[in-house]
Order: sequence, then C-alpha cells, then structure tokens
Amino acid sequence: MKLGVLRETHPGERRVAATPDSVRKLIELGFEVHVEQSAGAAASYDDAAYRAAGAHVAESAAATVQGAAVVLKLRAPTDVEVDRLEAGTTLISFLWPAQNAALVERLAARGVTALAMDRIPRTTRAQKMDALSSTANLVGYRAVVEAAAQYGSFFTQQITAAGKVPPAKVLIIGAGVAGLAAIGTARGLGAVVRAFDTRAAVREQVQSLGAEFLEVNLAEDGDGGGGYAKEMSPAFIEAEMALFMEQAKQVDVVITTALIPGKRAPILWPKTHVEAMKPGSVVIDLAAEQGGNCEVTRADEVVVHNGVKVVGYTDYASRLATTASNLYATNLVHLLTDLGGAARWDVNLEDEILRGATVIKGGEVLPPPPPVQPSPQGAAKPAAAAPAATPAPPKPAPAPAPSKSHGGGHAPAPEAPGSGVVPAAFGLALAALWVWLRFQSGGELASAATTTFLQHLTVFVLACFVGWQVVWNVTAALHTPLMSVTNAISGIILLGGMLQAKGDPLSPATLLGTAAILFAVINVAGGFLVTQRMLKMFRK
Repeated sequence: MKLGVLRETHPGERRVAATPDSVRKLIELGFEVHVEQSAGAAASYDDAAYRAAGAHVAESAAATVQGAAVVLKLRAPTDVEVDRLEAGTTLISFLWPAQNAALVERLAARGVTALAMDRIPRTTRAQKMDALSSTANLVGYRAVVEAAAQYGSFFTQQITAAGKVPPAKVLIIGAGVAGLAAIGTARGLGAVVRAFDTRAAVREQVQSLGAEFLEVNLAEDGDGGGGYAKEMSPAFIEAEMALFMEQAKQVDVVITTALIPGKRAPILWPKTHVEAMKPGSVVIDLAAEQGGNCEVTRADEVVVHNGVKVVGYTDYASRLATTASNLYATNLVHLLTDLGGAARWDVNLEDEILRGATVIKGGEVLPPPPPVQPSPQGAAKPAAAAPAATPAPPKPAPAPAPSKSHGGGHAPAPEAPGSGVVPAAFGLALAALWVWLRFQSGGELASAATTTFLQHLTVFVLACFVGWQVVWNVTAALHTPLMSVTNAISGIILLGGMLQAKGDPLSPATLLGTAAILFAVINVAGGFLVTQRMLKMFRK
C-alpha cells in the first residue's frame, strides 16, 4: 500500500508530516512510503535521511500522490492539492471542517476519505494521537520565548551593583495545553505569573505550576466539555473585562490563547486595555490566525500601539519545526496503527476515535459524531481555553444513595457473589482445628508435640486473618506500591527458610525451607524492580 507524504506549501510553514524515524515505523506497518522531494528540508530532515530510512523520494507532488492509498499532510490541502487526489485515497491532515465547508465539499466530490487531526476526540485512549495538544504544548512554550525576546527587561528579578530589577508580571488568558505550557515556561524564567480561565476545574492545575489563578465574583462555570469552554453570559463578560482592565495596568506581558472551535476568536483584550498598559509591555496573541483575541492584532505582524508591542505571529509551532514535526509524525503513526496498518486497513466507524476524526468516507460527508464521554481525569486539556456561551446555573451534586451498588461516584463496587465464602470457610476450619486441639482429652493438651503445633497454628491463623484484612481492604490503585511493603514480609520468610534449610538435604523441612527461600527471593527482586520503575516515572 503506497503512502505519500507531501511538502507543505503554506507560506512560512516549515513542518512536515513524516520524519525519518516515523518512516521506519510506517514501513514496519507495511506501507511503501513516498516522500516529496525537499518535504522535510525546512525541518532539518534532508532527502538523504529519508532514503536511508527506506522511503522513496518523489520528484514532485503529483508523483507523490499518484496511486497513493494514503496521503499525509499537516496543513489543510490547497485546491491544487485536492485536484491531484484520486478517488479512494485517504487524506489525513488538519482540516478544520467547521471553518472550511467548501474544502470538505471539494474533497467529497473527489471521492476521497478524509480524516481530520483536529477532530481527534479528547479521551484517554486518544492521547497518543492528539495532535492539537502536542502542537499547543510547543506553541505555549514558544510564545513565552517570543515574549521574552520582545520584552525590554529580565523575566526574573535581578539584583545588580547598578540597582534592583523587579520580575516581569505575566498574565496568561486561557489555561488549556498552550496556557499551561506558557505558565510553566514563564515561571521557569522567574516571572510572576497570573492566569485566568472561565473553567473553575483548571484552578488546581494553574496553582500547581506556581501561578495565581484569577477569577471574577460570579458563580458561573464555563466548562463546555471536551476540553473547551462555552461562551459566558453578558454579566460574566462585563466582569471579566473589568478584571482584565485592572490587570492591564499592572502586568508587563499578556499571552492570550482563547479559541472557539468553528468561530472567530473572541476579543478579550480590546484597544482600551492595550492603551492602559505601560509602554514597553508585550501582548502575544496566539489566536491571531483566527482573527485574534486582541483588537489591534494583525496576523503575522508586530504592531506597536501606544508603546505596546502586539505580536500576531501564526507560525509558533513552525519556529520549532524539528520537534513539532517529530511529535506530529508520531501522532500519525499511532493513528495509522489504529487503522490497522497496510495489512488490516479499516476506517472503522464503530471506533469512537476513528468516527470522531472521519469527516468524509468514500466521498460521503458524514454528520458530526455523537459527543464522546470525557475521560474521568481529562486526558488532555485544550490547545486554548475558549471563553464561551452561557451555561445553565451549576446544579448541586445529587446526594449519594444509601445503596452500596447504586451510590455516588465514590461508592465501592458491588462484591461478586460468593467472593468472601472461601476465606470465611478457611478461617472457620482453622478455628475449629485450634479448638479441637486445645480442648481434646478432657480439656488437657494431648502432648508436648501438640502444644508446639498449637502455638505455631495460633500464629498462622492470626497471620492469615490479619494479612487477609490488610491486603483485601487496600484500594486497588495502591496494589503496586503495596509490593514494596511485601518485601519486608518476604525478608522474614527468607530468614525462616534459612533457619530451616539445614540438615538432611532430602528432609521435608530442608526442602520446604529451600522452596521458601526461592519464592521469597523472587518476590523481593520483583518488588524492587517494580519500585524502581515507579521511581523512574518521576525523574526528569
């Protein structure tokens, strides 16, 4: 199955949809990869690197897509690129179908299947394909770097022989993926960071990065689900503008990230706010390509208004073209893997991820997919925090029902029938044995051997009962850390086994002691390996 990778023709676009590393993975999936000549040159990937990875380098775009079953791009295709696509081809790229209805119709007329990377659902399973989030992370970082370059002072506080320089005050509007990346970068540079978002759910994320979370004194939540916000009520917007005006007089840098899918970016920083800022301040408008959040923004230009620099660049991800291409190419590899690769290719509309991304199948424009239930922890935040529409007043959470199996979100899961029968029966049997031995022969102990055995049995019964209660009552999420605790128990077993493994090598005591040593060593080694892997997750 031929797969073509086109060179991006959008002005200023330096990224590419496949890298030499991703080409190797695509070949492993069974594709015959053809890359247009110089497709990756602007991202520091030359044609020789693609050839070394096993790709064919085509001399033109027409040769790249001719006979291709799959075509990969980054930006939405131009009319010329659409006309080159053959019926039955699957195009995968950013499409923004809500804004590009004419493009969707043109693609459908060509009889192609089109998957939009901007339509990948925001779910846990789809994280590895979420190109919006991977791109927004880079954009947020690069926005702070650009702000630092445009700002005429340090971001961090400096104390020099010539005097003290205060830290820059940075306001970030929108705490989605781009906003959170900007917060972390600005804090890393030593700035005092404040952030605003209409969704109260992001407060803890903002505060965990060391920023101050700003809010208005109105009980209204802008969470619209799916990682985006809704448009707020006029009263909320009025209070929001008043808050921004107060901040405009104090902050040195403003970074706006607010977008509404399918609509023009909302104006959050009007001209009056720009004029209220100190000369030398900077506004970075990440929504410039969709009209801008700042009233004086002009796309791809730096406008100086009343001494304030308003930056409207639209190519922040392209300014990190090598890494941005690598991340996007990896997202595509994961998507193509879910599509079955060349051997089991199937645009399965029963799969919620593929259904969400598929805009056209076989020339037929599909209706919008049903809403996907959000992940419990919210796998990824949006590329931009959108202001948005008036939600209904928050409803109080329903009181948990007393039923164990139909209670609130934190109610324990119902136990399987008979799940406690075996442990209970075993415990009763041990207790009965203990009573029989203790009170046999008229209430007197039968022999010294029975006395010794009874002592060991007492310890064994107590150990089984206590161990069962401790382990079975631990939350499932803590079972892996619990392995570290079992190392201590295994250590006791090791000592006991060593004491018993002596004398006749074939005696039952020696054999049991040796077996105890073997199993305890396996448990200890496994516990330490698991613990080491867990600790590596927290290392940078």
